[in-house]
Amino acid sequence: ADQTAAEGTVYKVGIVQYVDDASLNQIEKAIEAELTAKGAELGVTFDYADYTFNGQADQSILTQIAADLVADDVDLIIPIATPTAVVMQSATEENQIPVVFSAVSDPVGAGLAADVNAPGSNITGTSDAIDTAAIFDLMLAANPDTAKVGLLYDKSQASSLGAIEDAKAYCDEKGIAYVERTGVNPDEIIAAAASLAGEADAVFTPTDNSVMAVELTIAETFIEAGVPHYTGADSFVRNGAFATCGVNYTELGAYTA
Repeated sequence: ADQTAAEGTVYKVGIVQYVDDASLNQIEKAIEAELTAKGAELGVTFDYADYTFNGQADQSILTQIAADLVADDVDLIIPIATPTAVVMQSATEENQIPVVFSAVSDPVGAGLAADVNAPGSNITGTSDAIDTAAIFDLMLAANPDTAKVGLLYDKSQASSLGAIEDAKAYCDEKGIAYVERTGVNPDEIIAAAASLAGEADAVFTPTDNSVMAVELTIAETFIEAGVPHYTGADSFVRNGAFATCGVNYTELGAYTA
């Protein structure tokens, strides 16, 4: 009976993308496709077309989007990536609009969830946490003589920090040297990649949105230098990175929906 009563209902769903990049766009498309399919299956409409926004990696834009979605009285907000989720959580603390995040690498570390099994409050979602050790096992299987690994990431991306710490611990345990190169904008990351191409046997990047944004460019640098780039998600490899043992973002988006 409840199912029948819900037939024809329209649910307003806010989808908030952090930045325009291949990884996150993949997630957004998968979320939209799955919401459309589920809506047809349940006889309801998920209206996301009117409430889909891109924060352009800008805190003030994200804050404004959050205020607009609250003013529109949406039924649900789906923020993609950690910085977006943090802003949406803050905007819904008082009104308790449900938030279902996607692609948050460390929900507990980011302060979004009390516990992975019981997030608490009005928030839940999907994590794209990676198995860093598995990626490094892959690296050493491909080249057992790897002596120095470059760690390439944006140190302002909270989602990268845990995996980088795991990478350092792995290297320390195996007696592998590592060198860190970071940047917060495209030019800095491209320069950091060029530096690593000249000094590392292999390079590791977790699910870092800033690096993903320039992967097409830096992949060429690494290929020319013969330095394999190991990454945290399939979207990097599609843009030229060497290999991953990580997240399929299309599946992640579908799970989120």
